[in-house]
Amino acid sequence: MSVADKVLSPCVSVCALDENDVCIGCHRTGDEILKWSQLTNDERRDVLRLVAKREEKVAL
Repeated sequence: MSVADKVLSPCVSVCALDENDVCIGCHRTGDEILKWSQLTNDERRDVLRLVAKREEKVAL
């Protein structure tokens, strides 16, 4: 798999975990951030779906 085929990280370089261990920048958990480089594209997409749900909660 080439680099161009990989699902990119949602990192926005605002790296700080809140009291729930969720990054205030990309909305991934600390564990998701640590494991990101080892995840398959399907697993990354799963994380991005969770990120989208977390972002919705913040936007309310």
